[in-house]
Amino acid sequence: MATRVEFTRQLSDMEGLLARFAEKSATDVRAAGLAASGDRGAETGVLEGRKPADRLRQEIESLCLDIMLMQQPLIGDDLRFVSASFRLVSDLAQIDSMTRDVAFVFSEMPADVTTRLSDSFVHMSEHAAKMVDDSIEAFLTKNVELAQKVIASDDVLDKMYAAAEAVVVELIRQGQPSPRSLPELLMAAKYFERIGDQAQRIADWAVFRATGERILTGGDHSAASTDGE
Repeated sequence: MATRVEFTRQLSDMEGLLARFAEKSATDVRAAGLAASGDRGAETGVLEGRKPADRLRQEIESLCLDIMLMQQPLIGDDLRFVSASFRLVSDLAQIDSMTRDVAFVFSEMPADVTTRLSDSFVHMSEHAAKMVDDSIEAFLTKNVELAQKVIASDDVLDKMYAAAEAVVVELIRQGQPSPRSLPELLMAAKYFERIGDQAQRIADWAVFRATGERILTGGDHSAASTDGE
């Protein structure tokens, strides 16, 4: 069995890897928003970011498994931290994947289409990225209040998406600039809205780590089971 010193080092390494993965994800979310305004450098950076994301995910998952195999029994906060880390890394991976999807959508659309909502995309991406930043901070610091703020702030992103949807619907009605490209514009807005949903899930894991309870179950805001259930 690994010593307590080694165990403490592993937990510290885990926190560092999670912070790095979250920072990369949030940076790419912001870059995806800039891609809508024609920033090709930001677009390329997002599209080429898969390998670093995959490497971080593998490192975190491997470390989680090593800890669970070598440190028995895991109890209390240690158990919640490791088990939640193993789960939330998939949420970060989903965020990272969606940033590449939205950057690809922008790369395929004419500039005269994306500019119709470029300011909206920048605002949506900034809000979603802040949700990612705050959710991982809440997790690492066991800050329930901050986690709850992240969960509540998703309503703002939902309103942004609704506003973008209304613009796209009106453009489709007018037949400008090209009705065939407009559904993809709406798809891009939806990606940012879904990134907010993933950040909510990370914030939910923050609550779980701190309290043993979860706020969200599926898409609900109802209470979930406690740590021992």
